[in-house]
Formats: sequence, C-alpha cells, structure tokens
Amino acid sequence: SLLVDTAHYEAVAEYVERTHLGGKLVYLKVDRDRKPEAAEIGADSLLNKIEVKADSPFAGALESMLVARFNIPCVTSLDVFRRLKRAVTVHGQFKTSYERHEKDDRHAIGDRSRWVLGWDNAEKLAALRSEYDGLAEKTAYLVQAIEKIEQALRNMTALRDSLRDLLAFEAFSALDWYTPSRRIEELETERDALQESSDIIAELTAQLQKVSQAHAALKGELDALTSELGKLEQQIEDLQLLRNNARLLVDNAEALETLEEAVEAFAGDLLASGLTLVTIEARKREVLRHFAAEIEKLDKRIIRSREKIVRDMGDFNAAFPVAAKEFDAAVESAPEYRKKLAELKRDDLPRWRKRFKSLLREKMVQHFVTLQYTLEQQSSEIVEKIDKINASLRDIEYSEGTYITLIAEAVKSAEIREFKAQLKAAISGAILEDNSYDEQKFLQIKAIIERFNGREGHSDEDRRWRKRVTDVRNWFDFSTAERFVSDDEMKEYYTDSGGKSGGQKEKLAYTVLASSLAFQFGLEHNRIQSRSFRFVMIDEAFGRGSDESTRYALRLFGSLDLQLLVITPKQKINVIEPYVKTVHFVHNDAGRESSLISMRIEEFRRRKEQG
Repeated sequence: SLLVDTAHYEAVAEYVERTHLGGKLVYLKVDRDRKPEAAEIGADSLLNKIEVKADSPFAGALESMLVARFNIPCVTSLDVFRRLKRAVTVHGQFKTSYERHEKDDRHAIGDRSRWVLGWDNAEKLAALRSEYDGLAEKTAYLVQAIEKIEQALRNMTALRDSLRDLLAFEAFSALDWYTPSRRIEELETERDALQESSDIIAELTAQLQKVSQAHAALKGELDALTSELGKLEQQIEDLQLLRNNARLLVDNAEALETLEEAVEAFAGDLLASGLTLVTIEARKREVLRHFAAEIEKLDKRIIRSREKIVRDMGDFNAAFPVAAKEFDAAVESAPEYRKKLAELKRDDLPRWRKRFKSLLREKMVQHFVTLQYTLEQQSSEIVEKIDKINASLRDIEYSEGTYITLIAEAVKSAEIREFKAQLKAAISGAILEDNSYDEQKFLQIKAIIERFNGREGHSDEDRRWRKRVTDVRNWFDFSTAERFVSDDEMKEYYTDSGGKSGGQKEKLAYTVLASSLAFQFGLEHNRIQSRSFRFVMIDEAFGRGSDESTRYALRLFGSLDLQLLVITPKQKINVIEPYVKTVHFVHNDAGRESSLISMRIEEFRRRKEQG
C-alpha cells in the first residue's frame, strides 16, 4: 500500500491511469496535516500496541486511520469476546460486528516473513533469506527425488507393458514356435515318403474308390427303404381307416342283435295270446303302433346322441384349436376324432404333466425372475449414474452461487406400472406346490409372452408396447433443478428447456454434457487427476451458439481437465483462441484434395499480428 498526500494525489492518479503496473497497487489519499480525531481508547485497545514514528510527515494521518480502523479491544477470554461488538483475541480471531467473525490461519501468526509494519525491515529480510535458503535446499532435494521417481516409473512402465503383452497369450502354445515347426518338418518328411511309395498311394486310391462305390450302393438302398417305408405308412393309415369302419359296423351289428332279441320277445308274447282270422288284423295294427313308437323313441335317442356328440366335438375344437384346426364338428368326422384319441393315448400325455410343471417352475418362471431382476438392475444403475453425475455437477458453478442437479422420478405411466405388476404377479408364489399356481401362472406368463411376440391383429401396437416397457429409461421422468450452493435450496426447476432463452438452453445443455463426460471418464471436479487419456472431439458444437455460452462451455471443460479437439468454422476462432494450445487449418481445394497446416497458438497470434 502507498500513502499519497493531497498535494501529489492528482499526479499519482494520472501516472497510475496511463501506466501498466504489472501488479496490484493500493494507494490512499491522506492529508498529512490532519490531526487525530478525539476518541476513547481503552487500556486493552489494539492501538496501545502500535507506535507511530513522531517525525514522520504522515504521523497525524496514520494516527487518524489507526483510530478509525483499529481501536479494537484485545481480549483473552472467549466470554468477553462474544459479548463485545468489536474485539480481537491473542490467536488472531477478530470481529467488527456482532455478525461477522474472521480468523486467517493460512500462515502462522508468529511468522516474521509475513509482518509488514515496523521502522526497520532488517529482521524481516533475514527471515525471508533464511526461508529462501531452506526452500532452495528443499527444492534441490525434491528435484533429485522426482528424477529418481520418474526413472523408477519409466522402469515400471516398461515392465508393465512387457507383462501386459505377455498376458495377451493365454497358453504357451501361442508362443511355442518350435513344436509346430518340428511337426511341419515331420509331416513334410512323411509326405515325401508317401510320394516315393507310389504303390501305397495307388492302393489307397483304389480303396477309396471301392468305399465310394459302396457308399453309393448303400445310399440307393436307403432311398429304396425310405420309399418302401412311405408306402407302408400309407397302408397303415388305410388299414386304420378300414378298422374304424369295421368297428362301426360291429357296433351296429350289436345293436341289431339287441333289436332282434326284442322283436323275438315281442313276437313270442304276441303268439302266446293266440292268433285267429278274427284277431290277426287287430294284432297287426297293434304291432305297427308298437314298432312305430319304438322307432320314434330310437330316432329321438339318435338325435340327442348326435347333438351331444357334435356339442362335445365343438367343445374339443374350442379348447384345442391347434390340434383340431382341420376337424369338423359333425358325426361324419368321428373317424378323425377316434384317430386323434388313439394318438393321445399312444403319446401318454398325462405322463408328461409333472415334467411340464417342473419346467414351468424351474425354467419359465426362472427366466421371468431373471428378466425382472435385469430390468430392476438397469433401473438402479440409472439412479446410481444420476447420483454420480450429480456429484460432478455439485462442484461446477452453473451461475453465480448455484449449481445444477439432475432428478429422476418414477414415471406416472399406467402402462409401465401395469407391466411391472404383471411381472411381479407372474413370479410371486413360485415356491408353492399347489396345482393352482401352475394353471394360474401359466396363463399369466402366456399372456405376457403373447404380447411380447405380438398378438394377431395387434403386432404394431405390441411392438411399441414392448419397446416402451422394457427400455427402463421410460420408467423415469427426468428433470433438472438449479440450487443454491450455500443451503441447497431450489432456485429454479426445469422439466425441459421450454421458455428459456437460447443462451440458457445452451448453458444447461453444456453443463449436463460436461457432467456426463466427467462420469464416463471417472473424473471428479477439483481433484487430482491421473495422466489418463481423456479425449473429446466436438464437431461444430459452437457454430450457432452465442459467444458467452461458448466461453462458458470451454471454461467448464477445462475445469474437468478434458482434452478437447474443437472443429469449428473460422469465424469462431476469436472466441475459442484463448482456450486452445494448437491450431490446425484444413483446406480443401475445389473438393479434390485436402491440406492441413498446424501451428502453436503463439505462432498463430504472431502471424495474425503480422497480417
């Protein structure tokens, strides 16, 4: 700081105004003839510890400044310190109001190299020289230590690279060149020996021809047997059809025998009552009425039987549409149904019922449990990634005193909630042993699978549904909140960028983009970073943006120590220039060939100044 009296104030102000100082200067305008103002100075005031040189031309001005600024009580008790409005403790904590308290412990309070007041600076110079000598000695030691560490690091890096290259081979055979080379030599020797023994080769060739002929003959026999098998199968089907027709005739024959017995019994009763020429006509009419009634009853019974048979056939077709897709619900199709019954008995399906239930429990339900776990795991990963990105955003200043945080809330979609409920219902109770679980869960799982595969007439709708419910990003509504750094209170809430200016939209987009990149590279803001390669290429991202948002994005990427390659038109160079180290100019002459010119930013500025 510099004290300037009123007589020289104007000259000093003009000099400072037109001169580039290369540093910071604070000067105070004072009146050297000013007398100290009358003030009550306590016995424990800080002013009693300061002595002003009496013959100094600024003695009066200094005393006035000291009285105005440093008439502060020195206390040794925190109880007293807390009660006073202005006070300072022996350890350096001071207050100038009831609210503001301050203590600067960046340097030791007894460090003479930091003292600035006094009539003689010999002790300060000695302290600074001593500190300088100590730092110089420490620097030399650290330089040697760094050189040793860097040499050790280079050795370890070379060893690591060698080991990494070695680990690329999973077996010794990948490195063993001698064994295959030796084997090649042996095979070549064997080949030469075989070529020299032409008789052996001829014999082997003849044997090969015989084997080929035998193979062709066997293939012909196989084709003939296959054809014969087809004929036999057709004959079996024809015989089965004849058997079914014969069974129908046998059934009818049994019915006829029963009818004949009934007729004979009726005729015996009729003859027992006696027949005469007088009664024969009446008996004839009685016989006709009797058999007409019996025929009517049998016709009704046949109709009811036919109706029941057709109804049962229809129920079967409705319950098993795939198995009965070629069946007609008619009595004439009875042979086809009998054939299907024979197949079912031969397949013995009840024997596979237990196996089906076991597979339903152990495989299908297990797959659905895996599907639910995978989707829930992906959902949890999204939340974890949002938390890690927010950790980076917390350290990035969005605007003065604020930061951005991302919010992922469960989506309020009835469709997704219903799908999650269906998954949960399909796998709940999987450990139970009751049969109700199998039937119920099978139908639930079947409904989900059918919709996954696409139901007939709803394939496009089901395909969109499947994409919505299995992409867990659709399980969340994403938004952004701008919060104050001081107390985390929300300043503004963004569900989208609607209603914001172009610059605000760009700034928000750059902030989220930078935090996402930080998460991908595993970076943490304001933390010591490894010497890893964190390369990001931005192609004309700043072409249409405002200059201010471009500068904000470049400062933001720089704070995360990202290594940028910015591709931009030439009109943006003046904005990007302060943030780059190397410039590359690409020119394409008439679209035929491209050329590249590279230079350091210092050379670019020098050439620009030279025109």
